[in-house]
Amino acid sequence: MSKKFNFGRKIAGKGYYIALILCAVAIGISGYLYYLGVNQEQQPQLGGSNVVSPGDDVQAGATLPSGVTDPSGNTTEPVKRPYPIGKPVSGQTIKDYAMDCLSYNETTRDWRVHDGIDIAAEAGTVVKAAAAGTVYTVFKDDTMGTTVVIRHDGGYTTQYASLAEEVDVEVGDVVQMGDAIGTVANTALLETAQGNHLHFSVTLNDEPIDPVKFLEME
Repeated sequence: MSKKFNFGRKIAGKGYYIALILCAVAIGISGYLYYLGVNQEQQPQLGGSNVVSPGDDVQAGATLPSGVTDPSGNTTEPVKRPYPIGKPVSGQTIKDYAMDCLSYNETTRDWRVHDGIDIAAEAGTVVKAAAAGTVYTVFKDDTMGTTVVIRHDGGYTTQYASLAEEVDVEVGDVVQMGDAIGTVANTALLETAQGNHLHFSVTLNDEPIDPVKFLEME
């Protein structure tokens, strides 16, 4: 009997520890399930309006905050007019700016870039400074004829070519917008097929830009 009694006591003692272990395991499982439930409640719901799947198309019309640069390198802020700007001569634009593509040249009968705009006008029509600045140079170019270059604040320069040989300004003259600098002619040998016109070009920090954008700055 004593052996059976001792064996029973051993079994009873082990059962106590087993029960403790099972209770600890149950508590751990309950805590883990509770954690999963809370975590799922905090996760955003898939398919909601604010979730973008890898295959979804993002609308290109979204706007950027003012002053932020988009992937193309442009800013959302409008270009500011640094000073009063006016068209140098009235007339129809007969050839557009084309530095990122080739434009057909009727005179040379080939395709080439065009760093300005050509504005048709009668011979002798007064050409005016597009903005206030200082006359940087006056010269006769072999291909673009009599040319006047004016430097402006902000790194801009304007160039007026195909002018008559006699001009109204000299190097170093300070001019205001609308001041006469010369007259329309057809002295640009590279563009004689276009008749009398002004070849007007603009640079910013010595890089050509579209003169139309310069004239339309707000």
